[in-house]
Amino acid sequence: MVELILASPMPMALAYGDDLVLLYNDGYAELLGSKHPAALGRPAAEVYAEVWALPGFGDVIERAYRQGVPFLEKESTLPLVRDSSGVVEQVVFTRGHSAVRDSAGQIVGILTVAAETTHVTEQLQSLSEVAAALAGTLTLDDVARVALRHTITTFDADRVAFVVDEGGGGWRMVRRVRGELMDEADERLPPLWRRAPADWSSPVALAARSGEPSFTRDGQPLRETAVDRHDQKVRSMAVLPLGTSVIRGGLTVGYQVPHSWSAAERALLAASAELIGQAAERARRFETQHGTAQLLQRSMLPEHLPDLPRLRIAARYDPGVDGNAAGGDFYDAFLLPTGALGVVLGDVAGHDVQAAARMGQVRAALRALALADPAPDAVLAGLDRLVTSLGVEAGTHELFVTVAFGVIDAERRELTLASAGHPAPLIRRCAADGRSHAEYVELPTGPPLGLGGRPTTVTVAFPPGDTLLLFSDGVVERRRQSLTAGLDALGDAVAKAGTSDPRALCAVATAAVSGGTEDDVAVLAVEHALKPSRSTAMEMPAEPTAPSRVRHWMTGQLTEWQVPESVIGAAVLCTSELTTNALLHAGTAARVEIDLSPERLLVSVADSGTRGTVTRARTDTLSSRGRGLGLIEELSDAWGTDPSVRGSTVWFEILVPPAESR
Repeated sequence: MVELILASPMPMALAYGDDLVLLYNDGYAELLGSKHPAALGRPAAEVYAEVWALPGFGDVIERAYRQGVPFLEKESTLPLVRDSSGVVEQVVFTRGHSAVRDSAGQIVGILTVAAETTHVTEQLQSLSEVAAALAGTLTLDDVARVALRHTITTFDADRVAFVVDEGGGGWRMVRRVRGELMDEADERLPPLWRRAPADWSSPVALAARSGEPSFTRDGQPLRETAVDRHDQKVRSMAVLPLGTSVIRGGLTVGYQVPHSWSAAERALLAASAELIGQAAERARRFETQHGTAQLLQRSMLPEHLPDLPRLRIAARYDPGVDGNAAGGDFYDAFLLPTGALGVVLGDVAGHDVQAAARMGQVRAALRALALADPAPDAVLAGLDRLVTSLGVEAGTHELFVTVAFGVIDAERRELTLASAGHPAPLIRRCAADGRSHAEYVELPTGPPLGLGGRPTTVTVAFPPGDTLLLFSDGVVERRRQSLTAGLDALGDAVAKAGTSDPRALCAVATAAVSGGTEDDVAVLAVEHALKPSRSTAMEMPAEPTAPSRVRHWMTGQLTEWQVPESVIGAAVLCTSELTTNALLHAGTAARVEIDLSPERLLVSVADSGTRGTVTRARTDTLSSRGRGLGLIEELSDAWGTDPSVRGSTVWFEILVPPAESR
């Protein structure tokens, strides 16, 4: 029996005699940890003193010795101390005990065959964790992050990859390798997908097409499709198809050393791929529905706002709920035949296609009415009749539409407003000494449209230096918080803002009231500039050379405008980072706009992607992929992001020193 134990690769031990003295092999010595070699030749009750008295341990061994009854337990968790630190580990074992008899048939000892399954058990437990994490994913980006984090941790792999088809041909892949620096900033940024053609011959693409997994114990599975040294070093790899009817894709787990794929590992990998595939299928459906809603929303809002020298305009739209439905908030700004500027912000209740369609009808009708007669009260009276008609047509009296409409006459320095059930607009006033304050326009709100209300107009001064802010109720309304508190917080934030720039004030307004909202958020800001500004724009193609072309164009333009060299250098560097970010993370063409006033240079980069927005993070927590944002924070005086139905816009502002100080 001793010779059998010593020759076996399985962990085995013999507890011999009435004292159950331990004799064991190398495999069992590994399970004992620091207890070996002192445990050799000692009674089992002494070696396992910390657990011997626990039910299911010492008692089953003694029973097997006295009665000869074999014992098998497929899984048991024991609190063992296995090293000199004295730390108690919860170790999971599969173990069996059977009697050993001499030539006369007398029991002389107990044979124990054991295998530690702690690692396998932890891997199985991780399935419930990854299932919970996948339940909270909405997009394929979210699924990819969870899938990569789960597989590289659970299987302690050197390289993992997640691949999905593009839907219309081709593939895209995202991977992680062991030792890759991934911090919180990286986790928030969209994954860096790599594209591959439809006829891609990678093992994961072959598995996705065939639906059959493959396991390489030792070889060069990525020899034909390797893109760098990380791929070339992979020697063993498991490839699992996602196995869904909606989306084709796969999951790979690779090691740089030979690896035998046990039946337990294969089953666990298959279960992981199944969970990830189901989440990817849900995400593909969500993105399709989300894209439809986005397309509908885009068609309802203005493509571009007017570009005027004295009136600077910016807007911000942030969809409520989960962004998966078209909302009813809308804004618009357009030139009137009189030369004045018409501005409007409204809200049609609801988050569905009907709400978006009614919003489009109201916005189109408002512009038509304003072009015929721009008087705000006349425009809202006409809209009231339209909404009443729409309600009759739909057979409902529950249409809830609020609108604030104004006319800005820059020559007269006046603003004329009317409201139908909408929150009063806010004006940021700028005094001659540079101090500012914010005040709500004392405007009779009136009932919402469709109730036969008679709107009244109010005309207030709107001199250079002032900024008008129109906003939807999603900006100030929060659950378990009064509307007055929200309005006060907004007014206080706008008054304390360090700039009157409309884009910056839009960002300030949407963050003014703490707490989340499920409602849409829309803001329109118009600044009556103290002096005219100069602006220009460039369309940036989705090409690798685009950032360098933008740098060259911007340097020439700012030099022509005689901007100080220190400002040019900082602005070009920041813009280069933003254009690179748009190219990497949105993967679409972008529009770069620069606006120069005597006081500041404003630069914005707008992409048309919807795979995520850039998140502000502290400079010292950004990794190499996010370090550009920290650079922008250091070189600019203000910066921010504007989500919209067309993607996202990242902008920064650099103050221009007065001419006499240069």
